[in-house]
Amino acid sequence: MQNNATRDLIVGLFVLVGLGALAYLSLKVGGLELGGGDRIVLRATFDDIGGLSVRAPVRIAGVKIGQVSAIGLDDDLRAEVSMEVDSKVALSVDSSAAIRTAGLLGDQFISVELGAEDASLADGEEFAFTESALSIDKLVGRLVHDAGVSD
Repeated sequence: MQNNATRDLIVGLFVLVGLGALAYLSLKVGGLELGGGDRIVLRATFDDIGGLSVRAPVRIAGVKIGQVSAIGLDDDLRAEVSMEVDSKVALSVDSSAAIRTAGLLGDQFISVELGAEDASLADGEEFAFTESALSIDKLVGRLVHDAGVSD
């Protein structure tokens, strides 16, 4: 039979490993990235961002390349979204940013569609082409309104 000190050491190590795993999973689920590498900040302006939130992923072809870092209003009272994107990914100046929903009722994210130009977006630049979030409420309202007008 082991003595109490050895047993206490083993139990303590087991608890530390468990707490470490719990902390790691909490950071991953929360979307927080530690040491994400070199990033550039890009901006996009939208008429409606729907339920987009800070730390929402930025994706190309479903692959995460960054995340939303800030959301605010510009001078024209349109939503301005800042996003941190991996600097190794060259996004052409005619690329577009669209707000999409993962699944039917899932979280929203920014989907980047690559353009064809050779020049790339640099740190601090803005997407020229954007597509706002699809609002189910507006869509249903328009459908109901149009159905009432035709009668």
